[in-house]
Amino acid sequence: MHTTKSSEKITPFGGLNFCLESYRDSGLAELVDNHLGPRVQTRGFSYSDILANQLTIFFAGGDCAEDINEHLRGPASNIKGLSVCSADTLLRGVKELASDSQKLNHPTSGVEHTFNINTPLNDLMIKALRLTGQLSEGTGYDLDYDNQVIATEKWDAVRTYKKCHGYQPGIASIDSMPVYIEGRNGNSQATFAQADTLQRMFDRLGDNQIRIKRFRADSGSYIKKAVEVVEANTDYFYIRARRSADMLEQIGELGEHDWKAVRLESQRMDVAELSWTPFGGTRSYRLIVSRIKRKDNQGDLFSKSAYTYRGILTNDDKRSPKQIVAFYNKRGSSERVFDVMNNDFSWSKLPCSFLCENTAFMILTAMCANFYRYIITLYSKSIPWLKPSFRLKKFIFRFITVPAKWVNSSRKDILKLYTSKDYHLLKE
Repeated sequence: MHTTKSSEKITPFGGLNFCLESYRDSGLAELVDNHLGPRVQTRGFSYSDILANQLTIFFAGGDCAEDINEHLRGPASNIKGLSVCSADTLLRGVKELASDSQKLNHPTSGVEHTFNINTPLNDLMIKALRLTGQLSEGTGYDLDYDNQVIATEKWDAVRTYKKCHGYQPGIASIDSMPVYIEGRNGNSQATFAQADTLQRMFDRLGDNQIRIKRFRADSGSYIKKAVEVVEANTDYFYIRARRSADMLEQIGELGEHDWKAVRLESQRMDVAELSWTPFGGTRSYRLIVSRIKRKDNQGDLFSKSAYTYRGILTNDDKRSPKQIVAFYNKRGSSERVFDVMNNDFSWSKLPCSFLCENTAFMILTAMCANFYRYIITLYSKSIPWLKPSFRLKKFIFRFITVPAKWVNSSRKDILKLYTSKDYHLLKE
């Protein structure tokens, strides 16, 4: 095999030129700098540069800041309009955007819980979605809320219920796009002070004129105060109810005529409903109950039947039990957010030592994920070999990795791509 070397300034990531041009043309770079303000002038890189470098890492297949120093500095320096910073500069910019964490003691156990509420970055994340047209004023959206355990051995991480050290942030999403992230340490279970978290979330969305029509959550939101907050800020809610002896006993009193056999995709189940007054209060809601036959045919003590029961608490008095169960089950697709953020946007490799800094990192990388959602949707309208459902790795292989260099012809800078693919369709 004979080889030869060339000193031509060719980058293997030619597709990055289009992505970073979209970043600037969309107005996101300007929004970031206007919202966050200037950095210390002697540091040389603005916050929009910091975010552009983070985008470059992800869109070039990297997963940590050190990839800039070790692999990307040379190739990325040939991307037009990109000021390449060092890994230290990138992480310093992230840390500058951290906000102070808050301590809160549990009222009965006295255990200390740590929260990080980064209002400026959460506001910026929503404003960015509005700027790109991914969210709009007045539209009634479906919002999903959940908490995720992120295993990590960072300096201030504590033991979680999954028996590992880590954090347990609260994440709200609309159409699989993160819209609010609140940092929590690993010992802060989802139920603790969740009503306060949800109120802050609704405040951020409301301040940006984003209206929530329907709210979905798991049993971590099955708390009196949380339900009250949700009901005050949405039209309808659908929350997984935690089973209790009283609930199972009331379910057991349902007759066979109360149950209706339904099929949801490949799953067969029976559904029914009853009026349920939770939390020892006086306000009654619909409890939509689904049941699936147990494989061991073992009956339980309270319902006296061999079924697995699941309940959904809701104030929706318009839709049928089947429709409500089907809508709630779509919440499973929203959990894809965690898979995407952990594996495509480095939540599984948090870079900083403290919760406050890592919360800032999570929000910034969520903005990167939202921007990717924006460009893959936009580009797939013009380029037939892209689909809006592509995960980041497939986008990198199909679009980003194309040899390219800038040439000057007739006093114009022209991007020369070494490929037969029709990238020019983006400009038509």
